[in-house]
Amino acid sequence: MNRIKEVLKEQGMTINELADKMGISRVTLSTQINGTANIVSYEKIATALNVPMWQLFASPEEVQPKTDSLTLSCPHCGKNINIKVD
Repeated sequence: MNRIKEVLKEQGMTINELADKMGISRVTLSTQINGTANIVSYEKIATALNVPMWQLFASPEEVQPKTDSLTLSCPHCGKNINIKVD
């Protein structure tokens, strides 16, 4: 199950806006979002949303910062990802 609709909502973007940005019809994009997308389609959607592709599948809890706000957990392996802020 993907979470493209949730990412759209988080970014304040509509499916129509995303389809326009991608240069495809809303119907085509809607069909892809609802399960017919392949890896190439997911890559294009992620690029248009300016997010890494894995974020289309990770739950919001999996990408939430830890309490120190400088660490994320990898949604695949669970290891901490430290963020350096300059």
